[in-house]
Amino acid sequence: MHEFSMTTQIVENVLREAEKHNAKKVTEVHLVIGKLTFLGAEQVRFSYNILVEGTIMEGSKLHIEEKNGVVKCSRCGHEGDFMYEDNPIYHVPTPTLRCPKCGGVVNIVGGRECTIKSIKLVI
Repeated sequence: MHEFSMTTQIVENVLREAEKHNAKKVTEVHLVIGKLTFLGAEQVRFSYNILVEGTIMEGSKLHIEEKNGVVKCSRCGHEGDFMYEDNPIYHVPTPTLRCPKCGGVVNIVGGRECTIKSIKLVI
């Protein structure tokens, strides 16, 4: 459950930032989580609620914005969503590292981030 350790780091960073501003309370935290981090939003929320108990973050609202994976083709320059392969072996469409336009090899350029976008504090 890597969500708990990642959420621990998020809470620690928010508390550190709140301390810098001598905040009395943290009311909202906005996160951007890329789908390629494989962090489950519900597990992050669950961990968050446990970790903020007894802190100035207790009772704060957690907003999670999920960001899709983005690839860029080095051959044709296409930038966008993954090409998916619907293989019956896997029972779900799986992303490939091929360009949906030309079939060339792509690089992952987005969707691996986990960022604190903003924090609302009471000072």
